[in-house]
Amino acid sequence: MSGLESLAGSGLLLPLVGLLGLAVGSFLNVVIHRLPIMMEREWAAQCADLRNEPAPVFDALSLLAPRSRCPKCGHGIGALENIPVLSWLLLRGRCRGCGTGIGVRYPLVELLTGLLSLACAWTFGPTLLLIGALALVWALIALTFIDLDTQLLPDSITLPLIWAGLLLNLLGGFTDLRSAVVGAIAGYLVLWSVYWAFKLATGKEGMGYGDFKLLSALGAFLGWQMLPVIILLSSLVGAVVGIALIVLRSHGRDVPIPFGPYLAAAGVIALFFGATINRTYLGLM
Repeated sequence: MSGLESLAGSGLLLPLVGLLGLAVGSFLNVVIHRLPIMMEREWAAQCADLRNEPAPVFDALSLLAPRSRCPKCGHGIGALENIPVLSWLLLRGRCRGCGTGIGVRYPLVELLTGLLSLACAWTFGPTLLLIGALALVWALIALTFIDLDTQLLPDSITLPLIWAGLLLNLLGGFTDLRSAVVGAIAGYLVLWSVYWAFKLATGKEGMGYGDFKLLSALGAFLGWQMLPVIILLSSLVGAVVGIALIVLRSHGRDVPIPFGPYLAAAGVIALFFGATINRTYLGLM
């Protein structure tokens, strides 16, 4: 961590991490848009293989290629048009080629990633915890918006996140390794049990397996001690938002509401304030 300590000593750690967060936020917009498409193509190929049919042919697509383009006119996004937040403001939220509006969510994801990255640097300083916190926060942002768009929490993010949390705590991270392992196991089993209890009682599926894996990842990073805080916060916020949507008639009762964003938000709160919340709760008890 000597490099990070040198940056902190020179006063450059916060601005550099903030700028890094903005750049990563720009990449996360690509992940949020392309990863579900890549997953659907992979499923289509697997289904064709099971039916002994020719594999469907798609244009080449990865997280790195091809270069981003306007979906309407095909205008390639140049480097000067891809500066986080600033380019969107200078272009007034419109494509340079055809003038089609560019959603405000793109700069918001970049800004959110930059601000949370800055908060990680401020809170954890030039330590191993900063690297772990950044990895966790960036993954949670991607998962949040993918789940909002598609109601999917990709295994390609959640499963590596579980192992990353265990490895981080093996090296001396947010908690001891025992708490991390118990947290990973308990995080999965808690929501798995809720899922089956709800299904046996109603015959319906109340949540997806991705939610189990996400809570398992949070347990692996932060330890089992943070799971009650995460479950309580995510359940309260999810219930309030769900009831509000139904009351305002903007969301049908039979339309599922993704739970991943609430777990992710609760995980971020626990990352920064979980210890304080636990101490306050135990003090009141």
